[in-house]
Amino acid sequence: MSTQGSHATGGSSPQATEPEPTAWVGVIVFGGLMLFLLGVFHLIQGIVALTKDTFYIARVGDLVVAKDYTAWGWLHIALGVLALAAGIGVFTGALWARVAGVVVALVSALSSMLFMPAYPVWGIIMITFDVVVIYALVAHGREVRGAKLY
Repeated sequence: MSTQGSHATGGSSPQATEPEPTAWVGVIVFGGLMLFLLGVFHLIQGIVALTKDTFYIARVGDLVVAKDYTAWGWLHIALGVLALAAGIGVFTGALWARVAGVVVALVSALSSMLFMPAYPVWGIIMITFDVVVIYALVAHGREVRGAKLY
């Protein structure tokens, strides 16, 4: 009778042992979207650096790391691709995607600081995105795993 009583009163099933996702899932989804958007921005910045290096304010010698804009362009394209992949992976709740997202955001912030003389306003926007992504993925990242995002 004891086993029947737990099922009759709506006892927990094996699937109900996972904790319910909280409202913080929205922050992680926002972080994933921001990471994806950060990847798009890096791709744009990389394509501009490869195709039109006269677009930027600073000459190559005025940058913190005096590499030509072609090298910077390829760096931004690589960061963009990695950020896009990690942003997509965040929606699956994968741990690798959260870790990769934080690492990509850290490298992105560093590269944006080094690239700041070329286009200061864009650099500040990118660093702001990086900070938001890092907060969203670190603070409540594991809660997105069990959530239904659709």
